[in-house]
Amino acid sequence: MANIKSAIKRVKTAEKRRVANVQKKSAMRTAIKAVETFAAEGNKEQALVAYQTASKKIDKAAAKGLIHGNKAGRDKSRLAKLVNAL
Repeated sequence: MANIKSAIKRVKTAEKRRVANVQKKSAMRTAIKAVETFAAEGNKEQALVAYQTASKKIDKAAAKGLIHGNKAGRDKSRLAKLVNAL
């Protein structure tokens, strides 16, 4: 364990950021699964609304560096193709 005051603070802030990042990434994954679920049910209206929400969360995660930009584009493209196929 760190025993220097600044190092103790860094440990605390790193833990806070880690928890926040895990929550954001989890919310993004949940939004993606919602789109996939609605698409599997064949519900285009709800899938479209869920896609817009998921797209926003994916973009925010990429902007914050939680996921790579290419993964963000790949995920959005895959979901768009899924929704447009309905």
